Amino acid sequence: MSNVKVAGKALGEAQRVAILLHGRGASATSILGLREALALEDFALLAPQAPGNTWYPYSFMAPDASNEPAYSAAIRMLQELVEAVIEQGYSSEQLYFIGFSQGACLALEFTARHARRYGGVAAFTGGLIGEQLRADKYEGDFSGTPVFIGASHQDFHVPLSRIEESVQLLTAMGAVVKTIIAPDTQHIIREKEVDWVNTHILNP
Repeated sequence: MSNVKVAGKALGEAQRVAILLHGRGASATSILGLREALALEDFALLAPQAPGNTWYPYSFMAPDASNEPAYSAAIRMLQELVEAVIEQGYSSEQLYFIGFSQGACLALEFTARHARRYGGVAAFTGGLIGEQLRADKYEGDFSGTPVFIGASHQDFHVPLSRIEESVQLLTAMGAVVKTIIAPDTQHIIREKEVDWVNTHILNP
């Protein structure tokens, strides 16, 4: 697993595995800082590093082709990482995805394209990727996977309308989705969001 920073418990010893996905301009090291706030003490933590600190070059709502080939490469990287974890003897229900901003979009997009029962998905300010959402791009059944999306009501990068569309599609695919939409306009992770994820996804 090249270009993946690891922390927490060792694979094979941890009962659960979390894949943490950083935002644009950030790094694997920075997203691992979330372990100070999230209840990840018993997890193996895997944080892949995006080439040039960005998973795809343009907005997650830009025309699909404009984000290629980086977008497909990011999805493929996640698929390989998940396969490597499964080969270690873990089930998908022991696997969690946590992302912020661009990483949140990628977490939602990957799991929707490979829907199954996961341990949980926490998307701090994100939505499904694409100029238009196309249900035919996604397959599988989340089978009750808890999914969290938190954001401001007027985020500069992630419109509330896209979050609402994403919730509708994810719910139709069998996810149990919770949103917390804050009244501010900041592009941040809020304490209220962290508390909900800790209580309902990481320590249900």
